[in-house]
Amino acid sequence: MKDIAVYCGASEGKDEIYREAAIELAHWLVQNDLNLVYGGGGVGLMGILAKTVLDDGGKVYGIMPQELVDRGAAYEGLTELKVVEDMSERKRLMLEMSDASIALPGGPGTLEEIIEAFSWSRLGDNENPCVLYNVQGYYDYLKSMFNYMTDKGFLTKKDRSKLFFSDSLENIYTFMNSYIPPKIRQYAK
Repeated sequence: MKDIAVYCGASEGKDEIYREAAIELAHWLVQNDLNLVYGGGGVGLMGILAKTVLDDGGKVYGIMPQELVDRGAAYEGLTELKVVEDMSERKRLMLEMSDASIALPGGPGTLEEIIEAFSWSRLGDNENPCVLYNVQGYYDYLKSMFNYMTDKGFLTKKDRSKLFFSDSLENIYTFMNSYIPPKIRQYAK
């Protein structure tokens, strides 16, 4: 495991704890010799995360659609910035370039990206572990929703165990290092 895709907000949120979590995650990545793969932005938690990784001497690979580059959203000074055509290409490339995916607190885009990564793992299109960094219970309602999906038979218990919620970077590291991708479901004809 070397490259970690991190999904996070282009906003900092209202609570200082989210900013602190982005900084803590950045330090953790560098301390564990892990590279950051992210959306390439210079604002919100994205910018805080990238700046801290770079300040700590780590590597940061950004992937951003041209339209966002044109609007001035790109972070200057990344190890590498790949400019792509659209968000679909960005999401695909982030998964291809990474060995695991972590979501910090964020908005609809953050949620959509980590859920797509998890959904693709169930299809066999993503072998990476998917983690929601559950800072101060931010993802508790989502965790309950996934448990409810499982209870109602829309998600198997085995597949549910492949989506990890934790506020501990140590536990996240253990999960990612011991992760085994879900078995690809076969359909009878």
